[in-house]
Amino acid sequence: MLEEVERWLDRRSWSVADRPLERILAAKRNTKVSVVLPALNEEATVGDIVAVIRRELMTEAVPLVDELVVIDSGSTDRTAEVAAAAGARVVARDSILPRIPAVPGKGEVLWRSLMVTSGDVVCFVDADLRDFSADFVTGIVGPLLTDPDVDFVKAMYDRPFGTELDGLASGRTPGQGGRVTELVARPLLNLHWPRLAGFVQPLGGEYAARRSLLERLPFPVGYGVELGLLVDALHTVGLDALAQVDVGVRKHRHQDGQALGRMAAAIYRTAQLRLSRGHLVRPWLTQFERGEKGFEPRTYAVDTEERPPMAEITEYAQRRVA
Repeated sequence: MLEEVERWLDRRSWSVADRPLERILAAKRNTKVSVVLPALNEEATVGDIVAVIRRELMTEAVPLVDELVVIDSGSTDRTAEVAAAAGARVVARDSILPRIPAVPGKGEVLWRSLMVTSGDVVCFVDADLRDFSADFVTGIVGPLLTDPDVDFVKAMYDRPFGTELDGLASGRTPGQGGRVTELVARPLLNLHWPRLAGFVQPLGGEYAARRSLLERLPFPVGYGVELGLLVDALHTVGLDALAQVDVGVRKHRHQDGQALGRMAAAIYRTAQLRLSRGHLVRPWLTQFERGEKGFEPRTYAVDTEERPPMAEITEYAQRRVA
């Protein structure tokens, strides 16, 4: 590991306990905080997450979060209804920036969320978390409110998987990262962006940043969004403006191996684009499924589109003037 990264780990890696809630609230002053949950068919979990944030972080005694928005990206279940009933403002993805046709993908939702939120600090939280704790929000928002030199904060945590859930209870070491993180993202970062090698969960969906940074970054529309934002934030504001906070344990729904393969391909493509800014690898991935006649190929497009920095969008600029 680079000496610069070792020093960064000492300066910019914290625990949620390092900043008591009282200190965070005292530092907040007039800073507005928005929490965004991108959601697609998450009726089983989104309501509980919204309820915890409203109950613990949006009260007269604890006014940390000013705005809680669920962006529904075309759910076919009761995600929107459940989120609204729990107290979130629900916005349909396709109603945001209708001039620009929406495409599927998490990054698309996060990019559009900048148009319908107003916080100086924007906090993203995945909507599939189980046993959600408010520490996920206070942990990553805290450094942005208490440390003016910090612009981007990622959560780090243990990620139990399968039998590792039992390991947590028995004292055994739980998983330290997702499968795509360990097999794809971490090798890419260590080889090509070694200054980012200190991030424990580079692909984690829980992170917060200053709007003034997010609006200057391009957003990959799909699974590559987390890696893309992290790499571009490094080049835009430098390593010392990035940080991570240990928030404990993250439990969520795990995807099957083929879905992870598609995720890995999108992440590799995002990295390759940032390495070359020129020639792209072939943007297709063929996987195999057993059918009646043996293994049958299934070919999927790897998303190759990115949204420009929001600061370049006319409607966004007009909204800020207004």
